[in-house]
Amino acid sequence: MRRRVTDPAAFGRVAVLMGGWSSEREVSLWSGQGVTDALKSLGVDAKAVDADRATVLRLGELGFDRAFNVLHGTGGEDGTVQAVLDLQNIPYTGSGVLASALAMDKLRTKRMWKAEGLPTPDWMVLHTADDARAAGSRLGYPYFVKPAEEGSSVGVNKVKHADTAVAAFENAARSASGMRRTVIAERFVDGSEYTCSMLDGVALPVIRIEPDGEFYDYNAKYLSDATRYHCPAGLDPRLEAQIQQTCLQAFELVGAEGWGRVDFMLDSAQQPWLIEVNTVPGMTSHSLVPMAARAVGMDYAALCWAILETTLCDQGEAA
Repeated sequence: MRRRVTDPAAFGRVAVLMGGWSSEREVSLWSGQGVTDALKSLGVDAKAVDADRATVLRLGELGFDRAFNVLHGTGGEDGTVQAVLDLQNIPYTGSGVLASALAMDKLRTKRMWKAEGLPTPDWMVLHTADDARAAGSRLGYPYFVKPAEEGSSVGVNKVKHADTAVAAFENAARSASGMRRTVIAERFVDGSEYTCSMLDGVALPVIRIEPDGEFYDYNAKYLSDATRYHCPAGLDPRLEAQIQQTCLQAFELVGAEGWGRVDFMLDSAQQPWLIEVNTVPGMTSHSLVPMAARAVGMDYAALCWAILETTLCDQGEAA
């Protein structure tokens, strides 16, 4: 559990790591500015750092005592930055190296969940265009094609007909750098989209999402004002408690800690199907963790403070 503090000086000089070099750079800049402004409003000595590789390597030299990491996607969410911060002995928000790398990899996360008996939609790895065509026969139509190691629904396509399968595969396989990515096809779950946020070992209220579009893609998440969010989610309290426990188990199984989010679908039989773990969720005006926190009486600034407090116990400081 985190050590509670009231004096902002306890945090020292805080680098809010934002921007970065992933396909989610723009969202990270939005998140980082919000976090920086909130921490400053509470008296924390926080500085926005538009992080590149060279800057991250010099954070200790630049005099920072800890880091609030809102670098979404490649680099910031996959264990890379976490390893660099560990080497500099700089405490940071969120999960460590192993959990970050594992949660970023949807394929290995799903394999672990399935091995432990947690519900996740069936999938197959797509190596070639022929695999993409075969996915419809194995998983049924529609199905999703997605990169195994991207966030914010980057590269995700819903395949309704065989004639769009190859284009979806090529889109998912092609990264901004030109490197080929691991691609998976995932069975479509006919139901509503939900998310469950985590804060310091506690599952916050579930949110039901009505996306602007066929699924919760980049536009629906960050740009559209037509996406609707419901918190409370309208679930039976006993069912919600069971789902919160399943999501917390899924989160902790990959070794995630501090804060994050688990996304899932709920089918017509009220069965949840785990989709992915987000170890560095968005903190924008449209983001879901702040929304869940508000449902338990915690405003945005208080949430940022609480997340930052988790960096104190990470270093074994006395309570």
